[in-house]
Amino acid sequence: MATAPTPTGIKLLSAERVLEVRYADGRQFSLPCEYLRVFSPSAEVRGHGLEEPVLVPGKKDVGIKEIKPVGRYAVRLVFDDGHDTGLYSWEVFWLLGQEQEKNWARYLSRLAEHGMSRERDLVKLSALPKKYTPAAH
Repeated sequence: MATAPTPTGIKLLSAERVLEVRYADGRQFSLPCEYLRVFSPSAEVRGHGLEEPVLVPGKKDVGIKEIKPVGRYAVRLVFDDGHDTGLYSWEVFWLLGQEQEKNWARYLSRLAEHGMSRERDLVKLSALPKKYTPAAH
């Protein structure tokens, strides 16, 4: 796909801790705040050249305090745990929505692998990602 569609609406359902992203063709993604937080596009979570994002535990009850527009291509989400460095472009929302089931299953699996919890934010050294090493050519 060349470019992700531009959302026609983004609505925060604070009580449910869900961000709804709607599109002109009727598609809609209901993205939990926890999901958006642990898959933040920020360098803090995505790292630089990592095979997988940094594993972020203990965000089950995280919420979004504010949504700040960034031009016509993204928003900055301000989470109530203080995280606010990720720019959620329209492409990021689209990919997170399309891959939500797969991403979430992998996240839960990685938490279990490292004996971590959605309720506690204790980071174990075993959960830190290994550096990306490009294949030798």
